[in-house]
Amino acid sequence: MQRIRLRYTKRGRLRFTSHRDFQRAFERALRRAEVPMAYSAGFTPHPKVSYANAAPTGTGSEAEYLEIQLAERRDPDELRTLLNTSLPDGLDVTDAVEATTSGLADRLQASVWELRLDGVEHAAAERAVAAFLAAESVEVQRRTKNGLRSFDARGAVVGLEALPGQADRPGNGGCAILRLVVRHVTPAVRPDDVLSGLRATADLAPPVPAAVTRLAQGLLDEESDTVTDPLAPDREAVQAAPPTAPE
Repeated sequence: MQRIRLRYTKRGRLRFTSHRDFQRAFERALRRAEVPMAYSAGFTPHPKVSYANAAPTGTGSEAEYLEIQLAERRDPDELRTLLNTSLPDGLDVTDAVEATTSGLADRLQASVWELRLDGVEHAAAERAVAAFLAAESVEVQRRTKNGLRSFDARGAVVGLEALPGQADRPGNGGCAILRLVVRHVTPAVRPDDVLSGLRATADLAPPVPAAVTRLAQGLLDEESDTVTDPLAPDREAVQAAPPTAPE
């Protein structure tokens, strides 16, 4: 048995696919690429795929992760190429590494998000960010399957800054980019929760929905408040391993 960890993207219109839609597309790609998957036992065997912390529907991502288990050994980079020929454009496998350590999900401690706010001036976004960060807590509400739930959106935010952006169309009234680093907590604090918090603390209300993209997720460096590559420990372990003796 061999375990392979993959990093993949959700770009363009594919950001609107649900996680279940992605699962179906990915399992079709596994069959088309003739990947020798290991299967679960029981009456309805399923390919052994472990998905980790998928981005919400409607958000793009450059850093989604999953792990597959193979019945036969394959070169990770060749497997990445095969899968990309079978996946739709926008779902792209950008990295593949053999899993030699445990706990991929445990390494996904935080995410870096980019929120594009068309119609919002940079100065207004800066003022809203300052008000949000100055607050000890920011209570927001989100509707869940169990009803309306209130929670603090401020405590999970490790970093938040406003950057100037380029408006897509003339007359849009400016554009601001928010760069957000948020710790993975329970209940999860999502980018739209932070937008709700900015509305609550500074009355910031973008005239059009924000375009949200996850740029990274992984281990959180507490000293620098940066997010590091969760596949790095596996890559380093493979590089440090002694060469396999020829058969």
